[in-house]
Amino acid sequence: MFLTIKKSVIVAVLLCLILMSGVFIMFFSVKPTSSPKLIHTIVIDAGHGGIDGGCVGRRYGAVESELNLAYSQELKDICEKFGFKVVMTRETAEGLYSPFAKNKKKSEMQKREKIINESKGDLLISIHMNSVNISTVKGAQVFYKKGNEEGKKLANKITDSLAKGGNEIKNSAVVGDYYVLNCTEKAAVLVECGYLSNADEEYKLMQKDYRKTFCENVFLGIINFLEISK
Repeated sequence: MFLTIKKSVIVAVLLCLILMSGVFIMFFSVKPTSSPKLIHTIVIDAGHGGIDGGCVGRRYGAVESELNLAYSQELKDICEKFGFKVVMTRETAEGLYSPFAKNKKKSEMQKREKIINESKGDLLISIHMNSVNISTVKGAQVFYKKGNEEGKKLANKITDSLAKGGNEIKNSAVVGDYYVLNCTEKAAVLVECGYLSNADEEYKLMQKDYRKTFCENVFLGIINFLEISK
């Protein structure tokens, strides 16, 4: 009788352990298949393209449109790795203008405006390189549209992030009268990454490591603007 009771108790305990282990395995085997995605959409605009190469570096011959695209693609990769949706206005060396347009610049800007406003993006980052007649001038600069308070906030966040990240800044974020900023009510900025007219900065802007670091700092500015924890 004692042995029978003892056996039944042992069997019951074993059954409980088996059931508990099954629940344990089930619990720990159910893992998220992917990381949660953010709902924000970033529009990245690579300035110039096609027959419009923009400015050209004085010493090394760096072409603005090519650097704009490289920096835009770098920023796109960083944003997508974080989970953002990205819309690019230009993803190739080709211009956005119609080949049949008499005024190709106008055609190009109208196409950019269409992409930007149909994107349903939360903010716009337009990438450019700078150039002036004085070869000593250097440093990045961020522009926003007059009256666009969200654009101003974004411009300041990116400027602060670039400065903290060790990038040379020409001065604080300022108002800029640019078509690509004026064509939208989104939080929009135009980032002049540096001066191709300055030989040292031109060389620096051509380096892959510098491009990566620069774009990471722009991205941190975006994160700070959206108030997302890093």
